[in-house]
Amino acid sequence: MNRQEHLQWCKDRALEYVDAGDLEQALASLTSDLGKHPETQHHVRDTCPLGMQLLMAGHLSTPQEMREWITGFN
Repeated sequence: MNRQEHLQWCKDRALEYVDAGDLEQALASLTSDLGKHPETQHHVRDTCPLGMQLLMAGHLSTPQEMREWITGFN
């Protein structure tokens, strides 16, 4: 699986949790899955901590906000 395919797989899995209303698990799933591919591991270090900060500060408190954040990065 190439980088883009893996990234889309990660996003799709995270969005399943968003659809179920479990925003914290969506972020946890995304973080875990991104770490499973050598070309997306940098997201775990760079992007996911920002996601956690946004979630804790209430900026990813709705499914729409989380969906936009997940789908908005490459």
